[in-house]
Amino acid sequence: MAQLAKLQVQLEVKCSAQSFYEIFRSKQHLLPKVCPELIKDIKVIKGDWESLGSIKQWAYNVPAGNCEAAKEALEAIDDENKRLTFKILDGEITKYYKNVKSTIQVTGKDEGGSSVKWTLEYEKQNEDLPEPIKYLDLFPVLTKSVEAYLNNNA
Repeated sequence: MAQLAKLQVQLEVKCSAQSFYEIFRSKQHLLPKVCPELIKDIKVIKGDWESLGSIKQWAYNVPAGNCEAAKEALEAIDDENKRLTFKILDGEITKYYKNVKSTIQVTGKDEGGSSVKWTLEYEKQNEDLPEPIKYLDLFPVLTKSVEAYLNNNA
């Protein structure tokens, strides 16, 4: 039986934790503009851009160049610790992995800038499947694009 597993990536960015967090907290509609090579489209299906339980439909490119789609719900909000958790409800990834969640946590650093930690939780549909590295690889591209956007539009 497959077990719940986690993959993580942590990156340093040269922008404030609050401004970085706000992009994912309430301004996801900017992501196709911020990172057009990765995020093709994102729209609200239920709720709004920032309320718990809101559902969004994403169209995005994976590293192999294929365009995929996913529906996700905002499952947890922790504004104090600048942490958000999204649950994947449907899409290509759910054909291979179940109980998929992504979490972002942004922490300010004393010397300036911020640390961004992405966690991908998942359960394989069967043990023969590889780790979902191609999905984890999306996070550094997205992070660096948001950092560049914030630094160019400060």
